[in-house]
Amino acid sequence: MHLLDTDTLTHLHAGNSNVAERLRTLEDPIVGTTIITKIELLRGRMDYVFKAAAGTDLLRAQRLLKRTEDLLAQLLIVSFSPKAAEEFDRLRSIRSLGKIGRADLLIASIALANQAVLVTRNLRHFKQISGLVVVNWVD
Repeated sequence: MHLLDTDTLTHLHAGNSNVAERLRTLEDPIVGTTIITKIELLRGRMDYVFKAAAGTDLLRAQRLLKRTEDLLAQLLIVSFSPKAAEEFDRLRSIRSLGKIGRADLLIASIALANQAVLVTRNLRHFKQISGLVVVNWVD
């Protein structure tokens, strides 16, 4: 299974040809994202709706929200499991990972619990996590 993180899905949504090509040629039939990524993407789109200064901004924000919902509907959304919760507790206890944000630790926990490859551009943070397989499809 490959799980796309927030940054990778944002690039896919924006039409990044590298990400699209990797998806087309991927042999692994299971591609998804985490519930954390879904929350981050929808929260960002909702913020845009609420901050729209003019009617045209509101309409654009609504279109982007709909496109994001449509993209997410095509993906498997992987939620927390007892194993992911255990992984999260384990990762939080590792002092050297203290600079990694909570959302990234949550995403990593879900990926580890599902033995998934995490597709991310943020290799600097995620490569610090032992056992987590990460790849960058954006660059």
